[in-house]
Amino acid sequence: MKNIPTSLVTLACLGFSAAAQAEGATEIVETVVETVQQAATPAAPTPDKGDTAWMIVATVLVTLMVIPGLALFYGGMVRAKNMLSVLMQVFVIFSLMAVLWAVYGYSIAFTEGGVFFGSLDKAFLAGVTPDSTAATFSKGVVIPELIYVAFQLTFACITPALIVGAFAERMKFSAVLLFMVLWFTFSYLPIAHMVWYWAGPDAYTDAAAGEKATATAGFLFQKGALDFAGGTVVHINAGIAGLVGCLLVGKRIGYKKESMAPHSVPMTMIGASLLWVGWFGFNAGSNLEATGTAALAFVNTMLATAAATLAWSAVEWIARGKPSMLGGASGAVAGLVAITPACGFIGPMGSIVLGLAAGAVCFWSVTTLKNALGYDDSLDVFGVHGVGGIIGALGTGIFASPALGGAGVYDYVANAVAEYDMVSQVISQCWGVGVTIVWSGVVSLIAYKIVDLLVGLRVSEETEREGLDIREHGETAYHP
Repeated sequence: MKNIPTSLVTLACLGFSAAAQAEGATEIVETVVETVQQAATPAAPTPDKGDTAWMIVATVLVTLMVIPGLALFYGGMVRAKNMLSVLMQVFVIFSLMAVLWAVYGYSIAFTEGGVFFGSLDKAFLAGVTPDSTAATFSKGVVIPELIYVAFQLTFACITPALIVGAFAERMKFSAVLLFMVLWFTFSYLPIAHMVWYWAGPDAYTDAAAGEKATATAGFLFQKGALDFAGGTVVHINAGIAGLVGCLLVGKRIGYKKESMAPHSVPMTMIGASLLWVGWFGFNAGSNLEATGTAALAFVNTMLATAAATLAWSAVEWIARGKPSMLGGASGAVAGLVAITPACGFIGPMGSIVLGLAAGAVCFWSVTTLKNALGYDDSLDVFGVHGVGGIIGALGTGIFASPALGGAGVYDYVANAVAEYDMVSQVISQCWGVGVTIVWSGVVSLIAYKIVDLLVGLRVSEETEREGLDIREHGETAYHP
């Protein structure tokens, strides 16, 4: 009888132990189930620090292209009395476009909407946070959306700034700014959306999903047009706007009668050099990742620019008896323009051929063609950017062929490089060139007409003769 209480205590302890073990087993099972569920659900991709750092550097490099690169390149080519007017136009256009890009530009260009325009879902950068991401060109790889916004901002800033070279030395500052707002909104943004907006590589899981994703992309993306870094979006777009502008504004007073030689070729050379350096961010940065394709774009940019410099200088030497520094700088820019759409798609030898073609043809366009047609494109925006962009866009369709050393076109459904059809790709490139020419031409014509009605396009004869620096901005670049 004395052992009964002891037995009861033992049984109670055993019961509690069994209950505890059962509860522990349940927790273990729940943990295992949760772990399995987490493993079955793939984690959202996170940005790589190396890619992020590279994109920050690339964005700074493109900013360098505009201010001071483009400003000095253009400023050196005008007469001394108009130096500051060009610097001011480029500087303020950059600032104005940057703000408009954040307010509504990014949203219209890079959100899903129609085939020509995006939506206003991200107006005022709504929903863009330090944690939001943007797709790259590799599945499962992203970068912070904020740096993608900033990188694309620099493209949106330099493109309108390129146009001012066409009507330099004779257009009102107020007219320049008003035109840029209209043109940015109705030409740059829709062209950028048409060429570059797509759902991203992760949407292409199978053929059906790929077709559905492509249906949400921009019009020219759906047509298969390739533009790695802006041949259509930036250069043809700006070149056509410049051509329309110089025709509507009219020739400078004394054109072909008075000397209008550049006042500082050294300044232009410095600007061209800054453009060349900054362009590595423009082209290699457009890969959005620090990979072998970025390296390919980097090398192609170097070689095409060098080849175009040599080609322009050689042709000028033959045609005029002497190679000029201004020609060398212009040739470099022509090469940079031509390689822009092709840099991530073609091989190094293709880039040299493309650069040689751009240097020679652009020299012809700013001399023979310009003289034959009689227009006063002050700083040869159309002859270099328009013509060079067309050469590059069409050349992309040829030299992207793997048979010619190109990288081809990647098929995100098959996860491999697709079989290349040069004829169909050149047709796609023609779509990109043709639509950009027509769209920019029509928008530019309407925008210039609106500006002319509201504030007038051209400065007075007295202002033009004295110089825009004093009359428009109340200062001079140089003092005696």
